[in-house]
Parts: sequence; C-alpha cells; structure tokens
Amino acid sequence: MAEDSSKRIKEFWAELPRADEDFLGSIRDWKNVHTAIDDEVVWMKGFTDEQAVSSEIQQLPNFLLYELRDGLLFRKDALVPSKKMRTALLWSPIDKALRLSFPASNQNFFGIHEKIKVQIKPSGEEQAAFALLSSISEIKEMITALPKFKLDQIEWILIDEQALFLGTPLLSFPGKTYWEKDGHLLPAGFDFEFKNLSSLLQKKYNKELDQWLLWKEDGSYTAVSKNNFRKLSVSSFRLTEKSKEWN
Repeated sequence: MAEDSSKRIKEFWAELPRADEDFLGSIRDWKNVHTAIDDEVVWMKGFTDEQAVSSEIQQLPNFLLYELRDGLLFRKDALVPSKKMRTALLWSPIDKALRLSFPASNQNFFGIHEKIKVQIKPSGEEQAAFALLSSISEIKEMITALPKFKLDQIEWILIDEQALFLGTPLLSFPGKTYWEKDGHLLPAGFDFEFKNLSSLLQKKYNKELDQWLLWKEDGSYTAVSKNNFRKLSVSSFRLTEKSKEWN
C-alpha cells in the first residue's frame, strides 16, 4: 500500500549564506531549531510547520527552505530535489550557536557587522498595559476629581508637558499605553523586531538597571530615571502643575 503523504511528518531544513547570519537574530529564540556550519553556509533544521511559513522566515534575505524526503532536499512544492542532505555536520541549538554582540560604537545598531537596526514592529501578542503617557493639558481637570484609592498604586514623573504613569490598574485617562518587558516600556501592540534582544539592550544602555527605557515606534527611546518617580497624589500633581504654569 502506498504511503499517505498527507500523514507524513515533514522535516524542514534551510540554508543561509554565512555573510547573512546576523539576520538570524530574529529567530534566535526558536530553541527547537539547530544550526551547523558548512564552509560559507549556515545550515538549519528542526523547524515546525508554523515556523516554516512564518513572517520571520519570509523576511530573511537569501534564506532557502527545504523539505527533507528520503535523504534529499526539495524546495517548496518542487517535484525534483535540489540537492542531497548534508552529512557529517556538527549541530547546535540556534540560541547557543549564535553569539550576538554590540559594536563598540553606533548606538542604533547591534551585531558583529552592524547590519541590523534596532526596530520596533507590530506584534500579534496582547500584553497587559503597565504605563500610560498622557498630556497634562488633557488630564489636569480629571486627575483632581479622582478618589485617593485610585491614585495610591500609581507612580508618576513629568516628561516635558506629559505625565508618565506606572502601576496597575492604570488610570482611565486619554493617552498612550505601554507594556513592560525586561525593564523596557514598549508601546502597546508593539515589540522589538528581534524579541530575544531586550536583555542585551538593557546591558548596553542601562547597565545599572536604574532607568526605564521608554520606546517609540520609530526605534528611538528615552531613558527615565526610576529614582525620579514619586507617588501620585492630587497635591503632588497640583504643585507640579503650578510650577510649570500650564494653561
């Protein structure tokens, strides 16, 4: 009886030129994937069906994905194999094999060859809001009407003519919400393009862990000292408003 191909477990392999290996930072947290080096090629295997069609894979330059069948490597939907399976390779988990580091200069880039810019991109994952950035002019009448128990769990700081509130539950004010990741404050609905690099960014820009890194969608950030936050109260807000003389 012929084998039912619909029930066959697919095994995916892939190759990428070593010159482009820095781009693998986007999938470095896929611990099921293993890599091996063969001359000027990085070989990979162990992708799940979902990973094989993911946007992370599709965005990798010069990335070739194969399906392994009977020792032969086939491109997607191909009837003829492209090459034989490579043998005698030394495999390692991708998160162990890749050693990403920051360059000595140019703070907008990371990676050995400075090819990849730190970017923020939309994320399909929903995260709990932890911070709120509101315009003082929009909320100054609202905050004085709130009961004390709603303010007790909130800390805040003034950034130009905006107030940054931290704590849960957040106040129901108009403004921009953020979620917390490894000491970063990221816009709601967004994440780093290379998700696993958040801790490395902290080591680069916030070694003492004494700041919040407040990120914008364009990849820029503002470092906010944690020591400058204070408990929110109507009196502290009024004093700050008076000192700044907002209209």
